[in-house]
Amino acid sequence: MNEQNLQTQLDKLAIMELPALYMRGLDRLDRDLLRAQFWDDAYMDYGIYAGDADGFCDFCMDALASHDRNQHMIGQNIVEVEGDTAFGEVYFQAYHRVTNEQDELRDIFICGRYADRYEKRDGIWKFAYRSEIVDWARDDPATDGFLEGSGNIWGERNPDDPIYNRAAMTRPENI
Repeated sequence: MNEQNLQTQLDKLAIMELPALYMRGLDRLDRDLLRAQFWDDAYMDYGIYAGDADGFCDFCMDALASHDRNQHMIGQNIVEVEGDTAFGEVYFQAYHRVTNEQDELRDIFICGRYADRYEKRDGIWKFAYRSEIVDWARDDPATDGFLEGSGNIWGERNPDDPIYNRAAMTRPENI
């Protein structure tokens, strides 16, 4: 592999981490982490929101704060690097546990793709543009009541989620 091919692969790896950190920021309601993935002059167009990175991050935190749980999954991640600019298509599945006006627990799934433009500035890749394309969605009654009292570790929001407690990521006798 020549040096240019190696650099392209390293660039793709750096770019492919952006959507993962973006999703963690959403799921953990970690605004700082979410915001760090965008250049200051980035633009987002989601149909329900179009504007700058700060406004977008505020919009997301406000929208997700009332949800009981969220989980965003990344599927295919296609990246085409063209120098210090790259273009991507990232498939996603977004799960949202909500309580509706009738006080019923609902599971909402929104699935689609992101169309992205990334820019590398001073050796760092970030989102310069991101849009969301919804391919399908569904709204179902929640059906996971059988897990109540199971002893499972449930995901929480920033900073209470287990992922933020690195000291606990060892065997109990080593703490």
